[in-house]
Amino acid sequence: MKKFIDHTVSKIAIAVLIGGISLATPAHANDSMHHNGRDRVETRIRTLHDKLHVTADQEPQWRDVAKVMRENEKTIHELVDARHENEPDNAVDDLKSYKEIADAHAEGLENLIPAFETFYDSLSDRQKARADALFGQFEGHAGRKTGKVSTGNNAE
Repeated sequence: MKKFIDHTVSKIAIAVLIGGISLATPAHANDSMHHNGRDRVETRIRTLHDKLHVTADQEPQWRDVAKVMRENEKTIHELVDARHENEPDNAVDDLKSYKEIADAHAEGLENLIPAFETFYDSLSDRQKARADALFGQFEGHAGRKTGKVSTGNNAE
């Protein structure tokens, strides 16, 4: 059971990272939802960029991370749009449709990890500590147990 919960938390973490999606949104709101999803992911990209104090030398690695985040958001919204356009006929089809979206979240995480790892490797120790704290917050805990780090916008 713990493995299932850990796996679910990982999927939720990627949803939060790429901007989150509400599957309960009415179909007529798809256009604004897609626009809001783009806005959310762009806000998340800018916020992380600012809080991590990305340097000019780190920009190429950061652009790769941002590109994957945008691609993940696009993929999820396409699946959500399809789910709303072709509402499942029954509970089994509904679960299958949701599984397709959950699988896309997991695949998005698989795509994000290598890009983020390359970026993370370019960070200073202070930036890494900020990243550790920020991503800990995404998963609903205060950050790494080795100590809490301010994620404010203090200069390096």
